[in-house]
Amino acid sequence: MATLKDVARESGLTVGTVSRVLNNRGYISEQARNKVYEAMRQLNYQPNEVARSLSKQKSNTIGIIVPHIVHPYFAKMISNLEQSAYNHKHKILLFNSMGKDEREDEFIEMCKSHRVAGVILFSAFFETKRFRALDFPMITIERFADKGIASIECDNYQGGALAAEHLISKNCTFILNFGVVRERPMPADQRTEGFEQLCKSKRIQYVSIDSRKGYFDRMTYYPILREALRKYPQADGIFASSDLIAAQAIQICAENGIKVPEQMKIIGFDDVNISELTTPRITTIHQPVKEMAEEAISMIIRSASGEVVPARTMFPVKLIIREST
Repeated sequence: MATLKDVARESGLTVGTVSRVLNNRGYISEQARNKVYEAMRQLNYQPNEVARSLSKQKSNTIGIIVPHIVHPYFAKMISNLEQSAYNHKHKILLFNSMGKDEREDEFIEMCKSHRVAGVILFSAFFETKRFRALDFPMITIERFADKGIASIECDNYQGGALAAEHLISKNCTFILNFGVVRERPMPADQRTEGFEQLCKSKRIQYVSIDSRKGYFDRMTYYPILREALRKYPQADGIFASSDLIAAQAIQICAENGIKVPEQMKIIGFDDVNISELTTPRITTIHQPVKEMAEEAISMIIRSASGEVVPARTMFPVKLIIREST
């Protein structure tokens, strides 16, 4: 197995120079950097990440804990987080908690043992107050900030209001709102608040239908969609709190012979890939996932270096109009 000395010998550089390249410390010429990488390739040298983290107390690794991997929103977010981390010469350590506290506890311990630079947390149910004594920063995305922990959100209230305003402008008079999970307060609940306040101000009839965590876990909303359309046949508009729910609403409308958008206008939230894969394509509220991911990575790196970061960062959203309305 090749060693650091072997890489130095192969590249014609000193061990100290090779070490600075691997740890991205100090000025390194592009020529020297390329020599090290070529020697590593020739020798099939794999840096010992644990040893490197021990020598400098922290690794260039960022832990990411999500409740889902295959959900379209989290898939898009993970992809952008990985790209942003790579741009900052960091790697990600990805964990899928499936919303289970015991798994999250285990993942935090793994992050500690890997000496991560920080953790980005998405889980709605994780009690971050248990980990205020951690020696690395924790950033949350789309959950309310706990004391001492920074959060990143989109303007969910604005998004709900934009959705209601658009459906009303399309002459909807009875609108169904899907997707609120009442088991724990989350920023996404504000989508419903913004939606309801706008409908009330315009005196438009609406019904907000609560969802259970089980639907989110299974990514299947068909039962509540079918029941709502049966119970409220007068509905002519749907605001879904995710594009995944909106896509399933389109399918249920097709099952029931309800034409979209002629008889039912549908708007989603997030603007993930699925919104452009349905027929008709989904009008949605665009959440700036790329910018949010870049800010999360930047905040981890800045915080890990001792810089003070904002306790709460909120990004604006915007309406993307497609064929479903």
